[in-house]
Amino acid sequence: MIGLSHNAQWVLLSTLILGTAAGIMGCLAYWKRQSLMSDALSHAALPGVVGGFALIGFKNLPVMIAGAAVSALIGALLIHWIRSSSRVKEDAAMGIILSVFFGLGIMMLTFVNRMAGASQSGLDSFIFGQAASMVRKDVLMMIVLASIVLLVAGIAFKEWKLFLFDPAFAKGLGMSTRWMGGIYMGALVLVIVVGIQAVGVILMAALLIIPAVSARYWTQSFKWMVVLSALFGGGAGMIGTLISTYGKGWPTGPFIVIAAACLFVVSLAFGARKGLVVLAVQQYAQRKKLRRTTFVQQSALERGS
Repeated sequence: MIGLSHNAQWVLLSTLILGTAAGIMGCLAYWKRQSLMSDALSHAALPGVVGGFALIGFKNLPVMIAGAAVSALIGALLIHWIRSSSRVKEDAAMGIILSVFFGLGIMMLTFVNRMAGASQSGLDSFIFGQAASMVRKDVLMMIVLASIVLLVAGIAFKEWKLFLFDPAFAKGLGMSTRWMGGIYMGALVLVIVVGIQAVGVILMAALLIIPAVSARYWTQSFKWMVVLSALFGGGAGMIGTLISTYGKGWPTGPFIVIAAACLFVVSLAFGARKGLVVLAVQQYAQRKKLRRTTFVQQSALERGS
């Protein structure tokens, strides 16, 4: 794009693909009724990021992403264990893991920042996101990993529909719901850990939740909801990143979330399915039609009498 450096263009491409992948996985999480799971896992990834840095003593994105993935998967397993072995409900289990892991991550970050060279490592950018701090190698890795998520979601699209809407029928066809659940959780964790440097652990959940909810206002078709959610996520990623590149030190995550929120407001107001303005217009038309019908009936009665 005109006015952007070559590296900024690569960053813009990475957030476009990241937002698209996040929109698709957020749509799957929405229909699985696990939208808050993304929030819990993104917060649970922070100790792994800090631990990966502490392990080798310098910033190495593959190692830090691997640490984030391990930490997030441990968080997911703990949520499942708490839910299955106690009376604690899933949302409460998510809240517990979210708070404990994020608190642990902040505590570890406090100690690690005292290490030599840690202040220049950019670890703080993982909290709110700073895409501008990424180099080309980081961007390429983000693009590759996000593309893997897109492939997983696209190749097994029919299987995802069965898994989400009729798991009993899918099991009857010989599909392993356990394997599908594992693939779903792995893809969700992957898109979270890929996006935390650009969007941040605090706001990554918004990029998964908001596009899917926005798409729901436009269609009842699962296929088109996935497509729209991907478009909204990719658009928010591009717009937020583009705005943040024009400021000095502006964090990327908040601008991406604000862009996604603007798309949500438009969808809430003008969405073809239950948008507030659309509903108001439909209700007005129905009332007008009812008044006209009532007037015609009253006129007919008066003429008959």
